[in-house]
Amino acid sequence: MSNTNNSAIGRSWEEVERELFTPEEIAESNLRVALIGELIKARQEKGISQKRLEEMSGVKQPIIARMEKGNTNPQLETVLKILAPLGKTLAIVPLDPTK
Repeated sequence: MSNTNNSAIGRSWEEVERELFTPEEIAESNLRVALIGELIKARQEKGISQKRLEEMSGVKQPIIARMEKGNTNPQLETVLKILAPLGKTLAIVPLDPTK
């Protein structure tokens, strides 16, 4: 998001966001956005349609579409089912790579 001030409200989105959400909620949202972005990127890089991914993963296309739009909070099992045919998986890594 941009740091520029919105002249209508005189504050940046980041300032408003910090008032509305806890740091944990912001971090969770950022992680969700990153995960969805990587999922879409992997699907597109393989040239796989959502319908084809449904056939490969067993996860219905409308669910895949809702995930990609960020309109759902999928279960871990669903995410893993979608990632496997894309040649991807999840990994647990430190939040701060210096630690």
